[in-house]
Amino acid sequence: MAPRLKELHAAGQSLWLDYIDRAMLQNGDLERRIREDALTGMTSNPTIFEKALAEGAHYDTQLAAAEAGLTPWELFELVETEDVRRACDLFLPVYEATKGKDGYVSIEVSPGVAEDPDATIEEGRRLWATVARPNVMIKVPGTESGARAVRSLLAEGINVNVTLLFSVEAHRRVIEAYLDALDERVAAGKPVDRIASVASFFVSRVDSEIDKRLDAIIAQLPEERKSYVASLKGRAAIANAKLAYRLFQTMFSGQRWDALAAKGAMVQRPLWASTSVKNPAYRDVLYVEQLIGPDTVNTLPPATLEAFRDHGEVARTVDQDVDGAERLLADLEALGISMPAVTDKLLVEGIASFQKSFDGLLAGLEKKMSALVAR
Repeated sequence: MAPRLKELHAAGQSLWLDYIDRAMLQNGDLERRIREDALTGMTSNPTIFEKALAEGAHYDTQLAAAEAGLTPWELFELVETEDVRRACDLFLPVYEATKGKDGYVSIEVSPGVAEDPDATIEEGRRLWATVARPNVMIKVPGTESGARAVRSLLAEGINVNVTLLFSVEAHRRVIEAYLDALDERVAAGKPVDRIASVASFFVSRVDSEIDKRLDAIIAQLPEERKSYVASLKGRAAIANAKLAYRLFQTMFSGQRWDALAAKGAMVQRPLWASTSVKNPAYRDVLYVEQLIGPDTVNTLPPATLEAFRDHGEVARTVDQDVDGAERLLADLEALGISMPAVTDKLLVEGIASFQKSFDGLLAGLEKKMSALVAR
């Protein structure tokens, strides 16, 4: 097993691969990564599937044999659920060994239902039933509407990955949804010991947006102030995530949580998403090294995973200098950069980006099907 990845896992952080394609599910690559890289889960989204379906011919046989008359959306769901089902089977030994704490594979509801809780619930139920594996997680955007759907799905016993979280307040909302769902199950006499959820808190996109705003401020400053403002770049995302982790520690303690934990409930772990570095000036494993700690998950794209395997450094960092994180965000506020305004913008853009990928994916599928029929 890769020493650095093993150390990261031993520090309490689960490593989930932020990637999926049929080739790695069939050629033994995923089994190797589980065995050698301490990999304990996997996430998927429309962008990842768009890339996987566009490359090579791994899906052609299944698509060519599909029932006539299926829409591009139905064809996508056909191949998507097949991949996720296979990945769940490969991670099942991890799920069983950790008694349901780990070994999950995520599948996302379509971005078009992000603001419709009833449609989200319906789609989540369908995906859960179609994959039919105990270690699948249904990904639901962390909007206000999404939080309502999250509570309902969890209360039904469906595992949920709450995605596209950018603000600490949004994180608080989904933790409350999780706790409310567990309380509801306890009140109904239902078990809570195998209900699992993660809260996917996005990281690098926060720095990308705030750095852009800092650059605009720097351009208007006198020379003597530029270096100070420039020193704030590349730090907000980590600070924001550390405050989210502090909230996690606070809300999963005390009388309410102790009563649920006594019945076997598991914490809703923070999952650090969007952890590839967008600015080449920053250390390529920045968003892994600075957010290491117990009961966390990091979804790593393959390139980030390889970088950490090569030169990542392991130390408990996620709850270090949280006061400094608060001061940094206060300094940004003093410069006129509002974190709520930033995170609201990123949520809207995140949903739009997934919708664009989803539309591109469906268009690509339609084109591929036309080519297969013409053969």
